Amino acid sequence: MRHEIRLDYRARPSALAFVARAVRPSPGLKRGGVPAIAANWHHRPAAAEVVRFHALSGLAEGEALPLLYPHTIAFPLHMAILTQPAFPLPIWRMLQVRNRIVQHAPLLRAAEQAIGVRLVGHRVLDKGVEFDLHATVRADGVLAWESLNTFYARGRFGAPMAGEVPEAPKVSPGDTAQWRMPAGGGWQYGGLSGDYNPLHLWSGYARKHGFARAFFHPQRVLGQCLARLEPPAAGLPLRLDAWLKGPVFYGAPVRMRRESGSDGCRFALHVNEDERPAIVGHLRPSSESIL
Repeated sequence: MRHEIRLDYRARPSALAFVARAVRPSPGLKRGGVPAIAANWHHRPAAAEVVRFHALSGLAEGEALPLLYPHTIAFPLHMAILTQPAFPLPIWRMLQVRNRIVQHAPLLRAAEQAIGVRLVGHRVLDKGVEFDLHATVRADGVLAWESLNTFYARGRFGAPMAGEVPEAPKVSPGDTAQWRMPAGGGWQYGGLSGDYNPLHLWSGYARKHGFARAFFHPQRVLGQCLARLEPPAAGLPLRLDAWLKGPVFYGAPVRMRRESGSDGCRFALHVNEDERPAIVGHLRPSSESIL
């Protein structure tokens, strides 16, 4: 890592700025590693924003904010880092492939949240490269929530680096939930997350990139899944690991296999009749810090 590039925001980072920076040439992945980039923002949830989040995610409202609310609201800072001119690759080559989230303590709806995101590392794989972004949310100076989002870009970037890539758990056939995904809402969810990737907005653009049509933001799909899971009885702290394996299309029929045990609940979401899961997750009690 080189000297840190620090991005401090007084308000939600501008999505227009992301779009403008996304078309700039990128410096490429250098042998010396990736730059240290950090982004910060103090956020106080607005009532209308919280209502919109719950309506789009499918999660029920409560006194405290749900596990996935910071995952969505912190995403503009991820976009700020991925479109920063020093970031090695263009954002249009990046796909989210894994999320690890730990909620240590409740986040009250009216509390100011100190949100920070840092680029913490990368790994070269045989057919691509992964980048890890670590996000934290602090309330009254105490770490209440954190996540590790992993983004992948296909290509050849040199010799693969040592280290294992976490594998998705197997989910046995068992209890199954079936429903049809909402038919739209991509623009509205982009307003919350700052992610206006055309893959989530325009089917024509998605088809040009090899997809059948436009598809959901992954965070929103996870909300639809968690809304149909029984949370662990132990409550907080709570950990979610999710593997994002394929697109979930607007309006598509889906089925989710659920398997509960002593170590929480595993789930796998399938689109249409595809036997390959689009999302695999594991929700369980855990107080371990991510880093």
